[in-house]
Amino acid sequence: MDILLIHPPVVKPSEPPAGPARLAGALREHGRSFMVVDANIEGLLYLLNGRADASDTWTRRAFLHVQDSLASLTSGRAFSNMDRYTQAVNGLNRILSFTSGKSGAHVSLNNYTQEAYSPVRSQDLVRAALEHENNVFYPYFGRRLLGILDKDEPSVVGFSLNYLSQAVTAFAMIGFLRKLHPGMKIVLGGGLVTSWINGQGWSNPFSGLVDELVAGKGEERIVSLAGARWSGVEPVPDYSPFLPYAYLSPRKVAPFSTSSGCYWAKCSFCPEKAEGTPYSPLPAGRALKDFGQLSALASPGLVHVCDNALSPALLKSMADREQATPWYGFARVTRSLADPDFCARLKRSGCVMLKLGIESGDQGVLDELGKGIRVEESINALRALHASGIAVYAYLLFGTPAEDYAAAGKTLEFTAEHSGFIGFLNLSVFNLPRGSSEAAALETYDFSEGDLSLYQGFVHPRGWERNLVRQFLDKEFRRHPAVARILRADPPFFTSNHAPFFVMNRLEYS
Repeated sequence: MDILLIHPPVVKPSEPPAGPARLAGALREHGRSFMVVDANIEGLLYLLNGRADASDTWTRRAFLHVQDSLASLTSGRAFSNMDRYTQAVNGLNRILSFTSGKSGAHVSLNNYTQEAYSPVRSQDLVRAALEHENNVFYPYFGRRLLGILDKDEPSVVGFSLNYLSQAVTAFAMIGFLRKLHPGMKIVLGGGLVTSWINGQGWSNPFSGLVDELVAGKGEERIVSLAGARWSGVEPVPDYSPFLPYAYLSPRKVAPFSTSSGCYWAKCSFCPEKAEGTPYSPLPAGRALKDFGQLSALASPGLVHVCDNALSPALLKSMADREQATPWYGFARVTRSLADPDFCARLKRSGCVMLKLGIESGDQGVLDELGKGIRVEESINALRALHASGIAVYAYLLFGTPAEDYAAAGKTLEFTAEHSGFIGFLNLSVFNLPRGSSEAAALETYDFSEGDLSLYQGFVHPRGWERNLVRQFLDKEFRRHPAVARILRADPPFFTSNHAPFFVMNRLEYS
């Protein structure tokens, strides 16, 4: 075997990982041998099928019904109503909390934390590697990796690291491999690694543990590491290695990226801009061709378009498609989305839901942040999408340097007034990207001593500090009856990854 690709815990186990699928497509296209291990879904199922030696009634009941809870998610039964769904995911999460708590960690369906190891401190990640036996997943990955290496030792092991919730276990697995085979080449890539490398003052703290860290797209580099010459043609992602996995969704999901970076790239405090990530899209024709191939693989399933924002050109091409494969993705508010005819065509193309970056209901905030959005266009887009039958998962951002209490109140008024057009809500508190050019005008400070932290604190120029923002969200925004109704519809833990299935379920039985 040339390459072993590993997707470490913990991320939402609802679908295959997009990054390793792209690497697998590149390796297969270039005729190299490889194996992909989704250690995330494997590791979570290992914990969920652990020993039921709990003393409290809730946990014992959760263990008793674990297989039924899993089956209700994969069959779709849980999506018939929110109460049934919540009971299933809360039961699974209770088991994960119980089984991981014994090791000092806390594992949920979408996160991993362990007090002794911070994912934003390189020293802690190195210790997590050296002390890999302390990781709650060690009994699983120790046996799993040993079995693979005994059968066919790969020349390179690559880890895809995109989220902080994966970092501690990824390094524990790296430490195990390094102890077992000191000379093995270990490569680390993914979105989180890209952010580390592109951050200010980066100096690799993992030398001797990780042989190579790769920023950005890794297809060309993984092909080279496998001993082949890069063809220069970006291949279609290969999801065949993930077909045996029972992801916790009622349909097969095929994540698909048509671009890297952001086509807009004009927003203030944008992490992509701070990291210098260029916008690189697939040509529209190629994107639609690849989309069709993935649709066939997932059919009758769901395509998750993972772009930072679907470009207007891509949306137009999607709207012109005649095949109605279910799909969803993230989009900025544009004039096209305020056009009822255009939205109707998007719906006919299979669009189930759009995650829509509304950001704020205050025009002054939007202008100061360079969002390029008009509040009136947001209103028209919400109405047009709702009329077409496309659900909206609205994204709102609070606590930016441009916002104050009065502006946040306008966002509450906007949301409440147009709540009938919003299916789901994501409420975020602003984090200041470390190294952003706009940060120079602010008084900043470090959240922690973590040398890998991507964000820093700041003194709000309008006195709208984080604690006041959180108080507003908890005591005013979330308690508004119109807003509370929307928030109750949000799927716990899986959020936007499972929201489309509730939408599809309603459409099927409407």
